[in-house]
Amino acid sequence: MSGNEAPILVHHGTSSDQLPLSKFKRWHWWVLVSTNIFFLLAGQCAAVLMGRYYYDKGGNSKWLATLVQTAAFPILLVPLLFIPSSQKPSTESTSSSIAVISFIYVILGVVIAGDNMLYSVGLLYLSASTYSLICATQLAFNAIFSYFINSQKFTVLIFNSVVGLSLSASLIAINDDSSGPSGLSKWKYALGFLTTLAASALYSLLLSLMQLTFQRVLKKETFAVVLEMQIYTSVVATCVAIIGLFASGEWKTLHGEMNGFTAGSTSYIMTLIGTAVSWQICSVGVVGLIFVVSSLFSNVISTLSLALTPIASVIVFHDKMNGVKIIAMLMAIWGFATYIYQNYLDDLKARKLHSDHTDRNYQSSSC
Repeated sequence: MSGNEAPILVHHGTSSDQLPLSKFKRWHWWVLVSTNIFFLLAGQCAAVLMGRYYYDKGGNSKWLATLVQTAAFPILLVPLLFIPSSQKPSTESTSSSIAVISFIYVILGVVIAGDNMLYSVGLLYLSASTYSLICATQLAFNAIFSYFINSQKFTVLIFNSVVGLSLSASLIAINDDSSGPSGLSKWKYALGFLTTLAASALYSLLLSLMQLTFQRVLKKETFAVVLEMQIYTSVVATCVAIIGLFASGEWKTLHGEMNGFTAGSTSYIMTLIGTAVSWQICSVGVVGLIFVVSSLFSNVISTLSLALTPIASVIVFHDKMNGVKIIAMLMAIWGFATYIYQNYLDDLKARKLHSDHTDRNYQSSSC
């Protein structure tokens, strides 16, 4: 492989569906991947911890918790101004109409709002460590969706990853000693578990649909398209959350909630701002990795963050980490590791195929 080429990544769809990332120089590709990984890890970990802090200190609005997950999208307009605008489509086919793209953004935005609501309910009724371990099942869901939607190869190692993460979530589900907010009833714990599990499945479906949108509809080559998708879908999701906030009547309780926040009103506002900014940073990393690599790789890095969050929550919130949780976390890490190893094998195979193809072309040109 040439030193100026991007690393070879296996996407098991047809060649016509792939984004032309080979135009990136190798160092440029690694900078993009590393930056997006940092955004995802730092943003998600901080957002989950601050979301739990909001509930622990007296916050109770599920729609407000949903709103802050997308409301900070205007900050993305700043980097968008300094990034080259989207180039022409990478294929000879004409660009999709604005109406089609707008429709896709609206649908994705509405689904994102619903997904955020499910996550908000889950975090309300679960501790940060339990919540994060259940969210790790999103990798298993994404492996399934990627197989059917993105033609992702489903190997024995990926199957092992799916089983490991599923068993990890099952252990959490039957764990009677799982810590959560004080005075939490068993049915609320069950509700938190089910909504978080459903949110993980819906999130995984979203990632696969975003990858499909990049491949089949947008077909553009600059990082600006990543920010554009994040901004437009966040606008829709924010509007849905605002409608829900007013329709549910929760907006009437916000002033009292702020005054009753045990850490003070200033801390209340800063917590909401910090959570909103963290979620946007995380979302840029998520969508960026989908664009540069794939939805499944993006979910793998997200799962890594979820494996780290329980440790952080034990340090920050003194969450209870019993034996069952430790086993569940180790199983989640094992599931993550087996998928990473599969990616390593895929990369070796792709490099060999690329090298063979290059040698054949060289021999043909020499004749």
